[in-house]
Amino acid sequence: MRTLLISPPTDNVIKSVVNTNVPPLSLAYLASMIREENDVRIIDSMAEDLTFKDLKGIIKDYNPDLIGLTATTSMMLDAYKVADIAKEINEDIKIVLGGPHVTFLPEKTLEECKNIDYIVRGEGEYTFKELVDTLNKNRDLKDIKGLTFRENGKIISNPRRELIKNVDKIPIPSYDLLPMDRYKADGIKFGTIITSRGCPFNCIFCSSSLQFGKKWRGHSVERIIDELSILEDEYHRRSIEFLDDTFTLIKSRVIELSRRIREEKLDLIWSASSRVDTFSREIAEAMKKAGAHTIYFGIESGTQKILNFIGKGITLEQSIRSIRNAKNAKLHTLGSFIIGFPQENKEDIKKTMSFSRKIGVDFAQFTLATPYPGTKLWYLSLKEKLLRTMDWSKFTTLTPVLKLKNFTCNQISKLLYLAYIRFYLRPKVLIRDLIEDKGFILRRAIPQVLKNFSRSYVKGRG
Repeated sequence: MRTLLISPPTDNVIKSVVNTNVPPLSLAYLASMIREENDVRIIDSMAEDLTFKDLKGIIKDYNPDLIGLTATTSMMLDAYKVADIAKEINEDIKIVLGGPHVTFLPEKTLEECKNIDYIVRGEGEYTFKELVDTLNKNRDLKDIKGLTFRENGKIISNPRRELIKNVDKIPIPSYDLLPMDRYKADGIKFGTIITSRGCPFNCIFCSSSLQFGKKWRGHSVERIIDELSILEDEYHRRSIEFLDDTFTLIKSRVIELSRRIREEKLDLIWSASSRVDTFSREIAEAMKKAGAHTIYFGIESGTQKILNFIGKGITLEQSIRSIRNAKNAKLHTLGSFIIGFPQENKEDIKKTMSFSRKIGVDFAQFTLATPYPGTKLWYLSLKEKLLRTMDWSKFTTLTPVLKLKNFTCNQISKLLYLAYIRFYLRPKVLIRDLIEDKGFILRRAIPQVLKNFSRSYVKGRG
């Protein structure tokens, strides 16, 4: 079966600010599951700067039997457009869509786009492989767990699929099918790797634990070393980003992996994400010795009231201590902060903005609370009628989509803008930026923040 796996063209904020894209590893995993018996190609539209017109030409030339699409919530309309284009070219092409959004809204997705034939829910590798095998052999779709599809005008959702217990059984993603030369940050080529799945925590804004389960499942250190070696030896990647939700969940594993990176003499510089309550001095020192340069913390709020409301399960003191441990180990720190939760007032947001500056993180990311389908915040928003729109393109974390008791859309957008300005336009931040990053913040980041703020403000009013 000729299979074309596509990440659709979309308006990507990350690319506009830092001029880079993250490889769609989900598609590379799917390719590895079926490529031995099928002809497979991956198209990363954003990395390759492809338009819908370009994509139409590619689909015509490749003439696939099956198109697999991946999309986050804000990309859904773009995925629908690709499906429409494909069916215009050849109505016999089968279209399958996966990702977090469709996992929680499979029936609604099929109702919204008549040209999508199948939805893969949850962890997709084995469901997708079984779908391809079933289509190849013209067998019954009803035996495929995790699949939603149409039959005789009706939408059928098969039982959910069990999570993959041993994630080492999943093949290494097909990096060779990705446009690897396109993944650069500040001109430096980088690679990405996922070493674990699942999250045992309960944040109301996150769907990760819902899609990949609450039980954490990690690759063995040997498997990780093999994959890192491939990225370094075959693709000459020295800069690596670990994409795990919580890389530091198991202390002994982080320390062992860091030791093995040094032992294998992998010449890597890398970054990873952590919760502040799973980070320690020992982890910080081990990571630094193994080449880590930056740790990303989900700090989220500067008030304990909001941390409790969102189910984060951390304290302000834990955030302070973890930043200190990272700084003492000479790791850069990036803090994530979210504003605009239903419970928040202006004083709460002021405290978060102030905390972001006082805590000592080198970089800060500010976003608006966004109720993604499947999350507790989503169901709260439905129950209390807080959703302003079901236009998925506005679910970017920069455009207000919640009706807030204490803020208008204009007011919360201005506070988001103000948070960035107050954090980055400080003398010590700008001096460091000029010395270490050649003025990146002044040259590119701040102008793009202003541009995106203006665009999001217009969308928010629409």
